[in-house]
Amino acid sequence: MRVESAGELRSLQGWLRSDPEVRRSATVEVRGTAPRPGEMGTAMDVLQLVTGNGWSAASFVLALVAWRQTRPQRGRLEIHRGDTVYVLTGHSDEEVERLIRALDTDHDEDASQ
Repeated sequence: MRVESAGELRSLQGWLRSDPEVRRSATVEVRGTAPRPGEMGTAMDVLQLVTGNGWSAASFVLALVAWRQTRPQRGRLEIHRGDTVYVLTGHSDEEVERLIRALDTDHDEDASQ
């Protein structure tokens, strides 16, 4: 997952780690790359979520939506799964349901391989 700043990334990490449903079925870690020579940057740029058997896309997405509602600015949230990028820009019921279906479908396909 990508958010707009390192502070927001840390906030999201803490929020997801404190959610019992997410904590039960996933590991949440900050991953990053060092900036290239001459570039300014941060070592934190991606939040990695490793899911297990108890994965619930609905619980995960609802935790994301709840976190976004606490933020003063609700910027773009990108969720990368393999080569697919899902973008959460709002929190309408339709957008949330579409994201849950997509993540559930992807997880079911991964589990069958």
